[in-house]
Amino acid sequence: MGIIRNTKSLKVILDIFEQTDNAISVVDLSEGLAQKMNKTTVYRILKKLEDNGTLHSFTGKDGRLWYAKDHGCVGDNRNYTHPHFQCKECGKVECLTFEVTLPHLPQYQIESAELLIVGKCKKCH
Repeated sequence: MGIIRNTKSLKVILDIFEQTDNAISVVDLSEGLAQKMNKTTVYRILKKLEDNGTLHSFTGKDGRLWYAKDHGCVGDNRNYTHPHFQCKECGKVECLTFEVTLPHLPQYQIESAELLIVGKCKKCH
């Protein structure tokens, strides 16, 4: 976990995540911020925010990396995970608020797990 300097770029990215409860793809974020900062800066800030527990990331149905605010849903306990939902109509991606318990796997050390549920959201259904 590194020290995060309070920069204008950091504030811009934090403000974007404060304005939504939905996850944001790193591609959409870097394209949307192309006039304000370069892609490397976006990736570096997202990584630091994930390392300090402000955000968490997961892979969407299209293979893109998505980031969402951490509301205590990510922790040091690797025996649970929470699912994410991606709407195949509008593309909205969100964290679901329940935990899924992972089975005990003897002789394996779980470092992370992802569960992505794909379908139609409330609005598109």
